[in-house]
Amino acid sequence: MSRPARALLDTAALRHNLEQVRRRAPRARVMAVVKANAYGHGAPWVARTLSTADAFGVSSMEEGVQLREAGIAQPISLFEGFFSADELPMLIKHRLAPVIHHASQLQNLAQITSDHKLSVWLKIDTGMHRLGFAPTDAAAALQQLRASPAVAEVRLMSHFARADFPQDTATVAQIKLFHEQITGSGLESSMANSAGVLAWPASHLDWVRPGIMLYGASPMIGQSATQLDLKPVMTLQTALIAIHARRKGDPIGYGGDWHCPEDMPVGVAAIGYGDGYSRHAPAGTPVLVNNKRVPLVGRVSMDMITVDLRTQPRAQVGDPVVLWGQGLPVEEVAEKAGTVGYELLCHVTERVPRVVV
Repeated sequence: MSRPARALLDTAALRHNLEQVRRRAPRARVMAVVKANAYGHGAPWVARTLSTADAFGVSSMEEGVQLREAGIAQPISLFEGFFSADELPMLIKHRLAPVIHHASQLQNLAQITSDHKLSVWLKIDTGMHRLGFAPTDAAAALQQLRASPAVAEVRLMSHFARADFPQDTATVAQIKLFHEQITGSGLESSMANSAGVLAWPASHLDWVRPGIMLYGASPMIGQSATQLDLKPVMTLQTALIAIHARRKGDPIGYGGDWHCPEDMPVGVAAIGYGDGYSRHAPAGTPVLVNNKRVPLVGRVSMDMITVDLRTQPRAQVGDPVVLWGQGLPVEEVAEKAGTVGYELLCHVTERVPRVVV
């Protein structure tokens, strides 16, 4: 029997979540975000499963080429653009649309001598203050792109900083500023990420760019995935590999900083930070044993965790353990670990087999 850690991937849930995007933004085309190996789910599988998506978004040329080699034909955008002029022939060959966010990229585009042209996105910084041209510089950058013999078409985009806070005034200001920038341009535009899709309809525009909501996790502060009618795509699962009767006062795990408050059964499950489960998950973090919640005890180690089985006295070696997914939202686990669901999903390592269900 192989090690029981598995990431179960739910095809129906993934497609359901895409339909939620279309229901929320019915007039916009959908660029499904599959960067970082589709948030740990496997980019080729996600892209093939979401065959009705209008386009896909990734971070880099390498991620875009991986999709092309997997047979994905839809438009693919590179959110970090390109990093040197040496990449441009590959972008042309594989029909990848880079985001242009810096003057150095404009200079690199001037070096293209091929007869083939690129579609590009011009990024305008409306308040994220990470990548993008300042609004005062955007018109000149757009003029330069329109005049470039290397550019076939230009679209405009921006990105939210705080859209996960409903009714945030900074988000209102970002939307207003971007509308001012795109008015009269005659160009397709995109602003809405997952939070924008769910909470900010004025940001839907021509294209929306959902990411985390496709995978069934909530991007919103104070709203769960269940409340938003999103279904978890990944269920991280393993099994109990040992159960021991421990005595009151026994220390559990590395450091011995958790002690049994009474005589009690403690289970050991085959999962750890070597699989992507957070080392920072504290005692009390919920896991499911036989679909019932039990708390984590002791420290997370590389390959194993230990759990309190006092409420599951009939548990046996081999019983299933769910770390997040069906029945246990990833954002709840992330909150306990002091992080976000995005990180937990992205960090599931390659040694955990992905099993499509």
